[in-house]
Amino acid sequence: MFARLPPVTQAMLIANVVVFLLQLMLGNATFSTFMLWPPQGFDPFSPAQNFQPWQLLSYGFLHGSFGHLLFNMLALYMFGSPLELTWGPRRFLAYYLICVAGAGLCQLLVGWWTVSAGGPPYPTLGASGGVFGLLLAYGMLFPSQRVMLLFPPIPMKARTFVIVFGAIELVLGFTGWQPGVAHFAH
Repeated sequence: MFARLPPVTQAMLIANVVVFLLQLMLGNATFSTFMLWPPQGFDPFSPAQNFQPWQLLSYGFLHGSFGHLLFNMLALYMFGSPLELTWGPRRFLAYYLICVAGAGLCQLLVGWWTVSAGGPPYPTLGASGGVFGLLLAYGMLFPSQRVMLLFPPIPMKARTFVIVFGAIELVLGFTGWQPGVAHFAH
């Protein structure tokens, strides 16, 4: 399976799994400074539970559960491979990391708004922002390509798949029906 994967997609899958295994072995508290925390002031001498610039990328390699990791890596495998084969490894990696950082910036804005409204600060973690960026690119480059939903198993065009998932994330983000998920980062 891994022999056929393009190199960056393969490296990203391996890196995410290795980091998740380290999270399981060492505990999430060890990785607190790598999670994306909302801005509460900048203190380089107290990085725990406080925004630090490196978090705009590091949070994208951490995951909250096995299911979170599984679905993100499945999407990275499904959409990342054809994009990397089309764009080449350097352009693919740059795009993916820009998507992770861009999603992080969106989530920082939402986190800042939540904290300034009196809500508690909470960290963001997961590759979902980068994965949703890949999904968007896939839908734009291969709009007529058939994609199969897992639950329920319904085939649809990639363009439709992207629009449906984008709409679902917006609805969930604005309504709060699924709390604890960074819908606006998606």
